[in-house]
Amino acid sequence: MSIIMKSATITATALVAAYAAGLFVGPSITTEVEIAAPASVVWEELTDGADYPEWNPFVKHLSGDLKVGGYLNVTIQSEGNAPMDFTPEVLNADKDTELRWVGRLGFRGIFDGEHYFILEETDRGTTILHHGETFKGILAYPLIALIGEDTENGFEAMNQALKERSETKV
Repeated sequence: MSIIMKSATITATALVAAYAAGLFVGPSITTEVEIAAPASVVWEELTDGADYPEWNPFVKHLSGDLKVGGYLNVTIQSEGNAPMDFTPEVLNADKDTELRWVGRLGFRGIFDGEHYFILEETDRGTTILHHGETFKGILAYPLIALIGEDTENGFEAMNQALKERSETKV
């Protein structure tokens, strides 16, 4: 086999491996904050998309069908960047416990993000919000290298704003 054929084979194998890795294991962003309010209060604020423009510095718009299999209309905008609209599918909407959706860039396997909010009520009457996203697809690693820091900062800003808003409702 010639050096060119060997190089082409190695390159093709590497591309297939990178694609497969991006489909099964991808980068993730995880954040959390403790909120001095019960999960029911946090859930109410989290799922009231009509009020997002008042308080949410990252998710500027949220509307749609908050049930498994439903679709949402979401607009996100991290500081200094243009807004981005997408229509994710709801994977879980367990009242006072978990909201999870998956959004895709194009079709499945290009750049998929599974976004979650998990509410963990403590015995002290507070709620720990676990907020994050796991990315998969052929473009997962390259795109997160570009947008990961801004996305994490957006999550943190939303967490803090949700904390402040929920704590005023108690």
